[in-house]
Amino acid sequence: MALMAGLTIVMNLWCYPLMVVWTCIGIVLFPVAYVVGCFGLQMPADRTMRWIIWLYGRGWLLLMSPFVRFRRENMTHLSRGKPCLFVVNHLSFFDTYCMALLPVYDITFAVRSWPFRMFWYRQFMLLARYLDVESNSWDQVSCDSQKAFKQGGAVLFFPEGHRSRDGRLQRFYSGGFKVAIDAGVPVIPLCIQGTDQLLPPGRKGLRPCRVTLRALDAVDSRSFSGDSGHVQLRKLVKQRMAEALEEMRADDGTIKG
Repeated sequence: MALMAGLTIVMNLWCYPLMVVWTCIGIVLFPVAYVVGCFGLQMPADRTMRWIIWLYGRGWLLLMSPFVRFRRENMTHLSRGKPCLFVVNHLSFFDTYCMALLPVYDITFAVRSWPFRMFWYRQFMLLARYLDVESNSWDQVSCDSQKAFKQGGAVLFFPEGHRSRDGRLQRFYSGGFKVAIDAGVPVIPLCIQGTDQLLPPGRKGLRPCRVTLRALDAVDSRSFSGDSGHVQLRKLVKQRMAEALEEMRADDGTIKG
């Protein structure tokens, strides 16, 4: 216990200052990376921004790695240029950073309004054309999602809409599933485990842990139609995610309940 307590203190003294330093470095280097992406790699401005955010997340994973064992599973079927809709369970503020574990970077996040109110993130999120699912109309969210798919990108939803307080899946909202059906793109469920140990809601101190991100097999949204198609798709995806998460918790020895 004493060793773990000491390691936790060292982790917080290491990680929080370095996160500030890494963010400042990112802001300073942003114009260079933006020019490289737009003109050197010939990418559209919004895709360049999403690439930069992915690189920022990769740097965050690196600086956390002395204290957090990151593992990704079943990622071989994920590849750039294949439009899809990701859905992922939500345990911690740091879940979004952990999406840098994915091998693809062109992902448009659909999130609630509060991150857009953080001045150090807002402009970058707007440049990346992230979707504000609270402030924007549903028609706007749907239209912007379709644009992302047509450009070969992915859209990511947190179907619970908020962080789970007990680690279990909460109620799923239908928005993302309607988007997938309307666009005819596959839904790829992502299961994240461990970030509720790293930094759960209501706590400020980080703790050493293992974080695993597993991509489940894609679900063909074209198999679901009619007025209740999105409900059936939502239930199927939630069931598969719940089963996978129970398996992952058993592997970690953290079964809840």
